[in-house]
Amino acid sequence: MPGRFISKRLGLPQPTPLRRYEPGQPLLQGPALIGAAPGSRLLPEVEDVLQATGSDYLTGPQAEDQRFAALVYDATGLTSTEDLSHVYEFFHPVIKRVDRNGRVIVLGAPPELSESPRAAIAQRALEGFVRSIGKEIGQKGATANLIYAAQDADIESTLRFYLSSRSAFVDGQVTRIGPGRGTPPKDWEKPLDGKVALVTGASRGIGASIAETLARDGAHVVLLDIPKQGDELAKEANKIGGSTLQVDITDGDAPREIVDYLKDRHGGVDVFVHNAGITQDKTLGNMDEGKWNAVLSVNLTSQERINDALLQNGALKPGGRIVTVSSMSGIAGNRGQSNYATTKAGVIGTVDALAPVLADQGATINAVAPGFIETQMTAKMPIGTREAGRRMSSLAQGGLPVDVAETIAWFANPASAGVNGNTVRVCGQNLLGA
Repeated sequence: MPGRFISKRLGLPQPTPLRRYEPGQPLLQGPALIGAAPGSRLLPEVEDVLQATGSDYLTGPQAEDQRFAALVYDATGLTSTEDLSHVYEFFHPVIKRVDRNGRVIVLGAPPELSESPRAAIAQRALEGFVRSIGKEIGQKGATANLIYAAQDADIESTLRFYLSSRSAFVDGQVTRIGPGRGTPPKDWEKPLDGKVALVTGASRGIGASIAETLARDGAHVVLLDIPKQGDELAKEANKIGGSTLQVDITDGDAPREIVDYLKDRHGGVDVFVHNAGITQDKTLGNMDEGKWNAVLSVNLTSQERINDALLQNGALKPGGRIVTVSSMSGIAGNRGQSNYATTKAGVIGTVDALAPVLADQGATINAVAPGFIETQMTAKMPIGTREAGRRMSSLAQGGLPVDVAETIAWFANPASAGVNGNTVRVCGQNLLGA
């Protein structure tokens, strides 16, 4: 790889190759060390998950040469800033012993649901801790993430995701899980067995990877794209045993056509993934109205219209999942992408606005916000620009389309019922953004 050759010549640190999921792979490739602050409530559930997955785990002081595939700490019992000393006491002796591709997970209580201001402050402080740890262990290919779990939240699917290699490029993130129990799949290797999923923009790139991953997890996938992508769309569908729907999502009749197809052919849809998107880059002063309108229409307005149709016509099945693809540009902005960044921020706004609506129907909506992902588009960048994009993450490398797809598959899992209203960055903890 030319970029890697140049980085070596410049003496830049070389990133650790990330271990990504393959069917049949164990959850952890080594023991986990687990602990909890006094008064915490989630450690028994952590043990249940580790036992169910056949993972080894340890508690208490360990030999100084012991290395760990994961450190999991239950901090839900923190009620004051003085209690943060418990976090230090657990991690200080062992943080250097996190293995390559290891995982650090902190479990907290949502600050906004805390019983006192002091408890809220202590819980909110965990975000700075976790994100700093992510930057300290990233050169090992290791990640750190924070899970805020409400009372009676079901953490199993989220804990499995963050412990596994499915989350290889998800780092420094905060996930909120609301109350309520999900539906555990009969087979965690095929959690979408019997489900129907539709992916827009599915003929290539990230969309094709999403379709392949959902199919791997057992779903029948409907791949949607514009008619001129028909040949590529059919090729992808044949590869995974899916079906195709050729529609321009900006057409006035598109929402009705999509809903009619789903209801007539499949009785509705369980998972709907808004992946289709375009760019028309220009600085605002040089951008004509056509470029502005085209990006707004494809990336945002079409999603609103389709969501309205899905919800108003009962096409989203009970327990359904809507997942949409945002971008780091929607969080941090990007020069020359005022139209694109506007739409991707609007996607996050869609998640915020519809999450309570869908919760009332027993459904969820979440978003992924990719950072630097290695695609055909990034391969055309100048080597220097491309290498800089890779180096802007704590993992010092770019992600792959499958990293976005794995995160979407976690959202889609029927056990992820409490995961609603989240925007998760798939960026290797990019230095920009929140």
